[in-house]
Amino acid sequence: MNKRTNYLYLLLIAAFCFFANSCKKEDKSNIPNLLTAGPWQLASLQETHYTGATLNRTDTLNPNCNFAQVFFFSKDNTCTYSNFSCVDQPVANGSWELSTDKLFLYSNIVCRDGSQAGSSTPFANSRIINLGQFSFVIETGDISENYSVNQPRTVRRYGFVRQNTSSR
Repeated sequence: MNKRTNYLYLLLIAAFCFFANSCKKEDKSNIPNLLTAGPWQLASLQETHYTGATLNRTDTLNPNCNFAQVFFFSKDNTCTYSNFSCVDQPVANGSWELSTDKLFLYSNIVCRDGSQAGSSTPFANSRIINLGQFSFVIETGDISENYSVNQPRTVRRYGFVRQNTSSR
C-alpha cells in the first residue's frame, strides 16, 4: 500500500471515531430502577449533631419502634411513606425526583411528627449516600457542604432495606 492509502484509512477511522462519540448519549442510570424495585423499610435512623465539622454526639432514634416504616417509590414518580417517626398515621403521599447528577433525592411528602398533622417534609432535600439492590441510605437536614466553623448542624441518616415482595 502506498502512503496516500494509509492516510486515507487513518482519516476515515478518525472521522468514524469523531461521529460515534459525538452522538447524544442516553441516560443509562440504574438508580431510578433500583428505587422503584420494591418497598424500602426503615432499618435504622441516626441523628448526628455537629458544630461546624466537629462531631458532638450521635443519637439512634426510634430504636424500639413497633411500626414498619416503609418508603415506596413508583415509576410514575409518586411515592408513599407509612408510619413516619414511629407514629401510627395514614400513609403520606407525594412525588419524588432525582437531581440531574443522581446524587440527591427530592420528595414533597408531608408527614406528621408526633401529634401535629402535616408538620414535616423530611425528604425535601436528601443526599443519597448508598443505593444498592438491597439497601438504601440517605442523609437529610443540614447537609450543605458550606457551613461556618461555629454553626450547629444536625444530619439525619436513614438506612433502608428492600422488602422481599416475592410472597405478595
